[in-house]
Amino acid sequence: MSVTEPSPATRSTTPAPPPPRPPAGRPPGARWALRAAGLAGALVLLLVLTVLSLGFGARPLTAAEVWHGLLDSDAAAYQVVHGMRLPRTLLGLLVGAALGLAGGVMQALTRNPLADPGLLGINAGASAAVVTAITFLGVTAFTGYVWFALAGAAVVSALVYTVGGGRGATPARLALAGAALNAALYSYVNAAMILNTVSLDRMRFWTVGSLASAQTDTVMKVLPFIASGVLVSLALARPLNALALGDDQARALGARPARVRVASMVAVTLLCGAATAAAGPIVFVGLMVPHLVRALTGPDLRWMLPYCAVLAPVLLLGADVLGRLLGRPGELQVGIVTAVLGGPLFLYVLRRRKVAGA
Repeated sequence: MSVTEPSPATRSTTPAPPPPRPPAGRPPGARWALRAAGLAGALVLLLVLTVLSLGFGARPLTAAEVWHGLLDSDAAAYQVVHGMRLPRTLLGLLVGAALGLAGGVMQALTRNPLADPGLLGINAGASAAVVTAITFLGVTAFTGYVWFALAGAAVVSALVYTVGGGRGATPARLALAGAALNAALYSYVNAAMILNTVSLDRMRFWTVGSLASAQTDTVMKVLPFIASGVLVSLALARPLNALALGDDQARALGARPARVRVASMVAVTLLCGAATAAAGPIVFVGLMVPHLVRALTGPDLRWMLPYCAVLAPVLLLGADVLGRLLGRPGELQVGIVTAVLGGPLFLYVLRRRKVAGA
């Protein structure tokens, strides 16, 4: 049976579908420029908070008084600025950058958006080691107990990773292991402080997280540890990006997963141990900032980590200034303010993850 070709009049006149359009979005150059502009804006915001931190306190200072207090040794505000507020502000910058970067590295390493140095017990490990050094060994100087803080942070990091399942750890197991160690270590810290009144007087402000006792000597001694942790963290941005694709893909891209994990834990230990030794256990900064930054930059750690290093000090200095304003004539410790701000965010993140997993 032959089939005749349809005549032109009977052929379908429906036009062919247009070729698919490329996905909408900004070109790479525009995205880079936008992120760079956002980072510049974050630096400007950090400068503003730095000035506010120097100006606010028991006696407010104007911008002109802050300027003269910084540069003129004969100015009336010189002792206030250089003796109290400048060391406090510099310590806030260092501790904020340390906690923000530590949170970003931990969340990338564990693939757990709830990872935080405080929530996973790393700050508690540093605190327990410092309390042990002060209570039982008579260590009083920062140069003495910073090594205890680093050792405590390292031990708890290894314990959480091991108890949570090692390479097969899941976010839920890591969070549970961290919560259990956190509760046990803080119980030990409280017991040691109650049983030793000298330790209690020395540690009662430190244990809630405070910048009030900052001194120039403390800033200079903590700087090498935090600077080393910052450099290692920023150098890990590309390997951690590769590790997010899985171990096999990471090896294909030239990364060595085992080395990346070890280097990440070294960076977190340096950052958390030094920050906790200098200012006490300040929680939620490492949780809040990476979440906010990820909404701005996406998951690319080459941008996310620099943003964390800038915006975490913004949060910490802002909380410190807010604590000074709300607690007049005294002050609220910065650790209390960050806990009040971070608690609702943590519950929101938990709720959203529960809904997403339902």
